Amino acid sequence: MYQFYSIILVDDDPINNLINKRLISKMNIAEQVEEYLEAEKALERLASISPDEKTLILLDINMPVMNGWDFLNQYLEKNKHRKDKIIMLSSSIDFQDQQKAKRYDCVDGFIEKPLTPEKFKNLL
Repeated sequence: MYQFYSIILVDDDPINNLINKRLISKMNIAEQVEEYLEAEKALERLASISPDEKTLILLDINMPVMNGWDFLNQYLEKNKHRKDKIIMLSSSIDFQDQQKAKRYDCVDGFIEKPLTPEKFKNLL
């Protein structure tokens, strides 16, 4: 049995998404792993997933148009009923970004890129 129905990767870097998708797929913890280059598209996808389906979101901070913080604000505004697990996955080493992420109740962790199986397992 899978731990998550879906894992959603939100990162504007297609190479990061490809690498992370392969790494996560090998861990066999989700029925599906989806990748989104635009945060808006990920929000649209979440709207079509039942709130009862356990979903993990790996969210980058620095993206054009809608950054990770904007995603979180819209997520909270539109998805108060959801119980998804959100982990910030960022190249930012700024301590303030980590502190800001902790202020969001919906954020369950912060991982600095690159994602590794060890980092991922520690947060699960």
